[in-house]
Amino acid sequence: MHPDLEIMKAGSVLRKAKSRMWRGHRHYKLQDDCKTIAYKSSWAMNSYSTFSVGDVEAVREGHESDVFLSVADEYPPERCFTLVFRGRRGNLDLVAESAEEAQAWIRGMQTLIENLQSMGESEKLDQWISDLFLKADRNKDGRISFKEVRRLLKLMNMDMNEDHASSLFRMADKSQTGFLGSEEFVHFYKMLTQRKEVVELFQEYSSDGQTLSHCDLEEFLREEQLEGDRSQEHALELIQRYEPSDTAKANHTMSIDGFLMYLTSADGSIFNSEDQRLYQDMTQPLKHYFISSSHNTYLLEDQLKGRSSVEGYIQALKRGCRCLEIDCWDGSSGEPVVYHGHTFTSKILFKDVINTVAKYAFKTSEYPVILSIENRCSVEQQKVMAQLLKDILGDMLLRTTIDGKVPSVLPSPEELKGKILVKGKKIGGLESLDADNPVSGEVSDEDDSSELRRDSLTTESLPSDSKKSKQSLTKELSDLVIYCKNEHFNNFEHARIHGKPYDISSFSESKARKIIKEAAADFAQHNARQITRVYPSGLRTDSSNFCPQDMWNVGCQMVALNFQTAGLEMDLNDGLFSQNNRCGYVLKPEILRNSEQQFNPDKPQDRKDYCPLILTIQVISGQQLPKVNNKVGSIVDPFVRVEIYGLPADQATQETSYIENNGLNPCWNETLEFAVHTPELALIRFVVEDYDMATKNDFIGQYTVPFSCIQSGYRHIHLLSKDGTSLRPSSLFVNINITEAS
Repeated sequence: MHPDLEIMKAGSVLRKAKSRMWRGHRHYKLQDDCKTIAYKSSWAMNSYSTFSVGDVEAVREGHESDVFLSVADEYPPERCFTLVFRGRRGNLDLVAESAEEAQAWIRGMQTLIENLQSMGESEKLDQWISDLFLKADRNKDGRISFKEVRRLLKLMNMDMNEDHASSLFRMADKSQTGFLGSEEFVHFYKMLTQRKEVVELFQEYSSDGQTLSHCDLEEFLREEQLEGDRSQEHALELIQRYEPSDTAKANHTMSIDGFLMYLTSADGSIFNSEDQRLYQDMTQPLKHYFISSSHNTYLLEDQLKGRSSVEGYIQALKRGCRCLEIDCWDGSSGEPVVYHGHTFTSKILFKDVINTVAKYAFKTSEYPVILSIENRCSVEQQKVMAQLLKDILGDMLLRTTIDGKVPSVLPSPEELKGKILVKGKKIGGLESLDADNPVSGEVSDEDDSSELRRDSLTTESLPSDSKKSKQSLTKELSDLVIYCKNEHFNNFEHARIHGKPYDISSFSESKARKIIKEAAADFAQHNARQITRVYPSGLRTDSSNFCPQDMWNVGCQMVALNFQTAGLEMDLNDGLFSQNNRCGYVLKPEILRNSEQQFNPDKPQDRKDYCPLILTIQVISGQQLPKVNNKVGSIVDPFVRVEIYGLPADQATQETSYIENNGLNPCWNETLEFAVHTPELALIRFVVEDYDMATKNDFIGQYTVPFSCIQSGYRHIHLLSKDGTSLRPSSLFVNINITEAS
């Protein structure tokens, strides 16, 4: 065994760092299954708590968390590490007795995480079944009784007829002992979860009823999956990739097990894997992209008393966010701080934020990061900000135009790869400089233009009496604003005549909605020329979000959301940006890029190439849906709702009936149909809920996909939690058909 894992199995006393005031020692050890970490406080007797290695997303070395940054002088970084959990669970900051012990845990956890990530679909399923067996085997004697099986069925979200369960149990009990060993349990599980609907589909295309020949599979891919000419070659690839039997592989045939494995794999997903890679043209000007954008990125909770944290920046960047917001205020020690002004939110140092950005900016995406600086600092601390940006970001910071000339059009994401741009106010414009020389910013600090009107800022957190006050801006900070200058919006005519390609106007959601209501077509045309940022209303003190789709419909590029708040709005954001390698940039549809040809979102039928589509979704079945209520005996009554988000004409919702007491393998076999007038702007959201006649239905899982990325045919939808994390093996099985409206 790996020596680091041996150290972890032997166990270590690690100090849990929570704050300067609270520090506790705990004993941590890796369990024999190499999948679970057990821990107990020093004062506890033999009572261990546990967490799964699968719940840990990453391991960070050194002072890479708010807690360690706050107590950096107390612990050497080489003894510190942080376990980052999936979803919204807090980090675990640990201090080892020595650097060697810390390294053993860091390397060991990384090995375990990599092993889990490299598992194939078949291994993951075997792992899941093995976990179920261990859960059912309460007395740990390596076998389970029928009573333990019945308890497990409840845990698995299924209310099965006792006679049927008993019959399956006896069939699996080959040794006739009245107990199931681990291999017998696998047989029982496979009988229990046999996919009748998949078997029927398999037999429909099987020439002999036992296997799919190469020709059978090719016919299925051509007729059902609509793969056309590539069906023959793809059939051979799928057999090699998913067929577990070497004999079948050699004969170019696929068994029912291989067929099921294909259907539940990435190849059988509703999301076209071709669209998950970097498939879009990245050489268009920045204005032609939707840009994943965050509002008040530093907050982890609400806008009044919530905690500010560098973790907000790490999580946003990991999710592909490319526009981060930094609210800067004077700090008491002469160093700028970041927090939500005029509130009780906690404060973090500006330099810690920039250090975090420097480290994580390009781990998920190599395309440019834009720092939206809300500057409320004094002249002295603005100079400190400018120096910190230059010192910490170095060559990553864009300090001149890329060719040294005044731009007539914004550069592309491709040209700005690996660069960090500052968005903010600027003294004058790039045109005030010699167009033949690199931008040097030779503008006096005392120049009248340094007194910028306060209303050129986004003013969501300013008191109303200060919105029209003026603010001094230092040349040092102004010079760092190159392609993203905050510009007050007057009206569309003024912007058309006087606007510069690098001007960015910011609107609150309410102002943006008002403009959409009154002049949607003009707004769309404006956004084909310049970048617009939309941010949540200052009244959203709970950090709730607005629906971003309304803003995308008119081509708003930076629709800033509170990334810390889970729900429909972030599902849509994650859905849109899940394509194009999750790089944070999605090319806007051609109808929103052409500033000469007017597109009216209220009248999609008026466009030249109008071609509405009919989306037909047969919701067939669900698999292994999670329990939403931990009460003993509680089993879900699931139903599926399909929601379409897009232009007003496309907004629609339909749902299936609910199935009583079955979260293991509910079957609906219901067909839903939608007319989609502008598919290139539509998102499809699949939601599974637990029906409740008396109270609000409970959320089970969801999955959101851009209409343009959907694959036709028989597809699985792998559900996500409210936090956007995987709920595998929970899924829906559907049949998708897209046709032109007659």
